[in-house]
Amino acid sequence: MSASVPWVNLDLPTLRQNLLHLFCNVAYKEGDFTLSSGQSSSYYINGKLVTLHPQGAVAVGRLLLPQIRPSAIAVSGLTRGADPMVSATSVVAAYEGRDLTGLLIRKEAKGHGTQAYLEGPTLPPGSEVAVLEDVVTTGQSALKAVQRLRDAGYTVTQILALVDRNQGGAALYQGEGLEFWSLFSLAEVQRHWKTLDGNLVGSP
Repeated sequence: MSASVPWVNLDLPTLRQNLLHLFCNVAYKEGDFTLSSGQSSSYYINGKLVTLHPQGAVAVGRLLLPQIRPSAIAVSGLTRGADPMVSATSVVAAYEGRDLTGLLIRKEAKGHGTQAYLEGPTLPPGSEVAVLEDVVTTGQSALKAVQRLRDAGYTVTQILALVDRNQGGAALYQGEGLEFWSLFSLAEVQRHWKTLDGNLVGSP
């Protein structure tokens, strides 16, 4: 770990390794779990423990930003998993001199006011939006976000995730004509977790 160097100043390969270590420290667990999809799993990844971590948020924004197509003018995702990712990436983009509007997508339309699914500024019709997701399993959550954005008149061609669990999400996106990129594979997270051999701590 490069604890003595602020994560805002680290080179991207070192930053990526630090973020992987943080995932294994605070987000990856093994045991008996039931996922939001209803599937049973012998492990669980709580991405929000990384994306809401101060250094984690910096790393997520810095590592995702270079992967977002230059033609995109906004980032979005389904609440709540994507919310901190959207904010982090939008803020990092501003520091890099790029405007990326943040849009949040409700799972259900709010029951008052405009009763909208989307929270955030209204963009010109056809604007390109990149969809963000913390952990992809079947891919349905991000695909729901894509549909909401398209229903609002925006263009979505790209989904970016922190971890791909390799359980069908990538194939689903490909079938929908969507580009998909993930920062880590499940195998990489599990390999690194095993190398720590019980030496986990609460922070990097």
